Amino acid sequence: MASSQYFDPSPSTGSAERTVLLTLPDLRLSLTTDRGVFSADGVDAGTKLLLLDGPAAIQSDRAIIDLGCGYGPIALTLATRNPQALVWAIDVNARARELCRRNAAALGLDNVRVVAPDEVPHDLVADRIWSNPPIRIGKAALHELLTTWLSRLPETGSAHLVVQKHLGADSLHAWLEGEGWLVERRRSRKAFRLLDVSRADEPARVSPPKDAT
Repeated sequence: MASSQYFDPSPSTGSAERTVLLTLPDLRLSLTTDRGVFSADGVDAGTKLLLLDGPAAIQSDRAIIDLGCGYGPIALTLATRNPQALVWAIDVNARARELCRRNAAALGLDNVRVVAPDEVPHDLVADRIWSNPPIRIGKAALHELLTTWLSRLPETGSAHLVVQKHLGADSLHAWLEGEGWLVERRRSRKAFRLLDVSRADEPARVSPPKDAT
């Protein structure tokens, strides 16, 4: 059977479900994963770093996007931490979306909407966007993806990205600044950088970066 990439809309890889744990200081989630989705064998180290060191919840937020939700570690953590907000879990991968739906239901989280990109309302404005973006789709496709979704941020909104250093974190930082975004390096640890992105003319309301190394 042919292998498939986690960003394929319909993975051809055979199913082999398993359960993984996401343990954070404030919560512990049991999540079902499967072959053909991102980081099926366990929550990705970059994703966990983003959830550990990303900004604190803002209780006035009403709409949050998890771009590239996979089986749901980011979306379900955000839904737990932000019960007042609707979390839009977005992925092109149909298997990942189904897993995310099932995991949300198992956790009793009714403030999660799991959708394909073309199912998001055209007028949705997101207070926050969180993402471990799919770097391996290629630079041009990644830039188009980020341009499309960052445009949904209001003046006071922000995006929070985790990117591996050796996969172009610094070049992505420079590109975003070149496109007119304000980019701050929240954390640089191990193989990853955490980037806070906001509109340059209106700094976002987020907790300050923990370091700038």
